[in-house]
Amino acid sequence: MAPAKEIGECLITVGDEDYFFRPSFANMMRIGEPQEIVQAFYDLHNDEVTPLLQRAIDAYGAIPAWLAEHIANSSYGRRAHQAAMTIFTACCERDVTPLIGEYVPGRTGRRAILMRPGAMDAFSMMAIAQSLITHGIIGKAKVRQLQRHETGQSVQEFKAFDYINAARNHFSMSRAEAEQLTMTEFQQLLASKYPDQKGFTREEYDQVADDYLAKKAKRLAKAG
Repeated sequence: MAPAKEIGECLITVGDEDYFFRPSFANMMRIGEPQEIVQAFYDLHNDEVTPLLQRAIDAYGAIPAWLAEHIANSSYGRRAHQAAMTIFTACCERDVTPLIGEYVPGRTGRRAILMRPGAMDAFSMMAIAQSLITHGIIGKAKVRQLQRHETGQSVQEFKAFDYINAARNHFSMSRAEAEQLTMTEFQQLLASKYPDQKGFTREEYDQVADDYLAKKAKRLAKAG
């Protein structure tokens, strides 16, 4: 199956094995409870490993094996790494252990848990996991974001089932069809059905407000 990259699908091939990933609403729910989904997003985007790996690539052109092993076998950045593993597992129907690795019990006298690496390096895995969960719960569709929809409040949970029900209502879909939508795809469908939403984007609203205040200032200056 060819992936639709525009809506977040991804195909990774290792040898003769294909791994197809889809960040659908149903697969986002496989990450965990609504709060756990948001926590996975936060852990993945607020870690100390990604900048370190990027600096290594800038310096060496690749991630040195010693650095990858050090990160894998230490607590350094483990929350981000575990979040990436969880997202990969949730978004694929296959066993992705050969691809992402797994945590295994350590030998007696050593650490309790060790990381057995898979075919992917940590940097690639985190970068792809970031893309998957962004397409899954935030969306990357190029649509107008109206100012009245921008609350400015942080979100503590992601209730995928609310979007599944909304898709069934707006697009006359079955539950099974709605569950397979990604957030990006949902946004695109919504924009196609309601192309003429009236309202301002945040930038348009600010521009109108600035123009109004400027004109008001000129009127007051002339009146004075």
